[in-house]
Amino acid sequence: MKRWLDKAETAIGNHSDRLNAINIFPVADGDTGTNLYLTVRAAARALHSDAAGQPGTGQGDVGMVLARAGRAAMEQARGNSGTLFSVFLCAAAEPLAGHPRLTSNLLAAALNRAQIRAWSALSDPVPGTMLSVMEAAARAAAEVDGGNNGDHSNHALGLALDAAVNGALAAVVNTEGQLPALEAAHVVDAGGVGMLLILDCLRSAVMGEELQGELLDGLHGYDVQDPHIHTDLPDDDGVEVMCTISLSPLSAATLRQRLDEIGDSVIMSQVDSSAGTDGAYRWRVHVHVPDADPAVALIRSLGEPSDISVSQLALARDPEPAPANSSGHER
Repeated sequence: MKRWLDKAETAIGNHSDRLNAINIFPVADGDTGTNLYLTVRAAARALHSDAAGQPGTGQGDVGMVLARAGRAAMEQARGNSGTLFSVFLCAAAEPLAGHPRLTSNLLAAALNRAQIRAWSALSDPVPGTMLSVMEAAARAAAEVDGGNNGDHSNHALGLALDAAVNGALAAVVNTEGQLPALEAAHVVDAGGVGMLLILDCLRSAVMGEELQGELLDGLHGYDVQDPHIHTDLPDDDGVEVMCTISLSPLSAATLRQRLDEIGDSVIMSQVDSSAGTDGAYRWRVHVHVPDADPAVALIRSLGEPSDISVSQLALARDPEPAPANSSGHER
């Protein structure tokens, strides 16, 4: 899991510029690569800091390690793509809890749990995004695992991982025809490409193989010489509001409903799987709204949020430099 997230941090860092270049949905703010990179980095670094501070804790439990990374990613998630990736991590960890290694069956279960949770986190999920890529990867892994007849070997796992990556690639190609905005711009979905890269990093880390350097060849809009599509589109008005807040299930449902009424791209997901002593769960909240003040006031009316961030959708944020030493998927 640590090798996977390290590889993913490097790969997304290498590709952040191209992911930003084709990022036009749900808003053409050109920051999907940036957001995904910073969120993956938070997950990867959480495992390194934990290993330094608490040697041996969680070793031998794949689910525990991944859950720790997921919580860190959730707390520091950036944008739609980063929030959905953190949901993916947290959900994927659940079927892996208590297991010392990954198998074909566990992979299929983890991918399926993750894609279901990601779809449900959004109030208005849309096909043709990274959600479709997650779903296709899960379906492909499940089909292969179904034919393995309970084979827990590394060979069976490798077949399931290959299938997941190939399914994800096919789904990325299909995104262009699923969303009118992508079809008009003749590009594939940026978040979907990022998810494909992350899944290939998982395949590489688990199987001890190189990343597939040709994986993204031919994707529309993804060549180095291709323009930054979003720069030719009108700026999106409004802001993105994100925070973490402790709420009861009823209050969380109320907040989601009321945020739906004043904004869009509403994503709400539990940070922790268990409630506190007061019966409340910690939630990560994400929404796009015309103005931040009504959204923040609404959130504060139901609880005391932390880590509030407000970002202009029209202003893309540049990624921090990616690690210099990298391999695979370089552009």
